[in-house]
Amino acid sequence: MPGYQVKHETISIGGSAFHIRSLLDTQQYADALGAAEHIGMSAASWPLFGQVWPSARVLALAMMTHNIVDKRILEIGAGLALASLVLHRRSGCITVTDWHPLTESFLQENLRLNGLAPPPYQAGNWEEEDASDTQALGLFDLIIGSDVLYERQQPAQLAHFVHRHAAPGAEILIVDPDRGNRAAFCRAMNALGYGLHTLVANKSLETGEAYKGRFLSFASTPLPS
Repeated sequence: MPGYQVKHETISIGGSAFHIRSLLDTQQYADALGAAEHIGMSAASWPLFGQVWPSARVLALAMMTHNIVDKRILEIGAGLALASLVLHRRSGCITVTDWHPLTESFLQENLRLNGLAPPPYQAGNWEEEDASDTQALGLFDLIIGSDVLYERQQPAQLAHFVHRHAAPGAEILIVDPDRGNRAAFCRAMNALGYGLHTLVANKSLETGEAYKGRFLSFASTPLPS
């Protein structure tokens, strides 16, 4: 493919194999049409979507058994959308969103590699979403994400994005590798009326690789009068 190199790998999640096309490494950058530049994405940030990060594996494994009956589900900052592939294979009602210009094309290829039909996809910029975007994307009963708090401005932006798309009684589940922005995100969610429960994740992945992180689980709570 022009401008960047890819690799193919088979990833085991809960004993199930998923075939994934990803970027070869994190030293990639290709923006011939200026799509990334237009949305303010730096060259350093550009390749991050195209890797299967440890937190994505943790979230995907959790989604193998999570209750999804009668739930409309949204994965935010999906990247290669491994958790969405898991949920889609389970026949979950999943919508995928990310702001990277190439996320959708990588998603389509990985769906093809795994014999899955395309789920709904929508590009999403947490900072710039307007009312029409909010209406188009809709409300969700379960909102999930992994390693989405790696930039300083993201906690407040993400909290408000989640709040706009959370249905009454929604569950929000974020897997975070103990990044420094976690506390700011939790404060922003609390200010919007969400209670927090944390759970330390397993200290190793299915591959045996060490992992340090936790699940941040939010649910709507009444705001103080």
